Amino acid sequence: MSAVVEAPIVQARGVVKDFAAGDESLRVLHGIDLDVRAGELMLVVGPSGCGKTTLISILAGILSATEGEVRVGGRALGGLSARKLAAFRRETVGFIFQQYNLLPSLTAAENAAVPLVARGERLGAAEKKARLVLERLGMGPHAGKQPRQLSGGQMQRVAIARALVHDPAFIVCDEPTAALDAASGRAAMELLRDAARDPHRAVVVVTHDPRIYGFADRLAEMEDGRVTRVLDEPAAIRALSH
Repeated sequence: MSAVVEAPIVQARGVVKDFAAGDESLRVLHGIDLDVRAGELMLVVGPSGCGKTTLISILAGILSATEGEVRVGGRALGGLSARKLAAFRRETVGFIFQQYNLLPSLTAAENAAVPLVARGERLGAAEKKARLVLERLGMGPHAGKQPRQLSGGQMQRVAIARALVHDPAFIVCDEPTAALDAASGRAAMELLRDAARDPHRAVVVVTHDPRIYGFADRLAEMEDGRVTRVLDEPAAIRALSH
């Protein structure tokens, strides 16, 4: 009897994205096919302007594809209303941004609790759950501090806690180590790699940072709006970092 192969958490087929440029249309993505598997951390790399951020924005339901199909957790995103897409993002996707996007007037725990509050949980219960996640990330003693009282690495941990607190199936990260020193960057990637080990979750990281290539289970290279190859051999991935 053959083994049962689970469907990837994220499936993209023939994804095209056009943007208006004056009276003309600029094609940014050219028919991309890509799968992101459960339990893996995938890096997406390539030169600036090649379409990396556009691609993950479409996979996460922030942008809509001009053509093609995207499925996340078996759910097709095409044709969903703005309201249903917003609900999909709240329930299914965790976001980690390069600049953290923490709210300066909130504590670390309150910032981490935002996704729970956004989906209707009471603040007290949401903050309690957020503190538990922060403790797992070594941020328990800093849960009551505001962002201005935290280091860059500590703010990144708050951003990771915010992405994890609602137990999303899909985490997307845009240059999460760009503003961090080498040690903080490694620590952040170790946390993301641990998050990706959940058999019901996938993590995609867009990066220009070759120092973190070794954390990838697979690495997708992009150029001129196309995925040119996907590497899954550790030696081949590490070779790109040199």
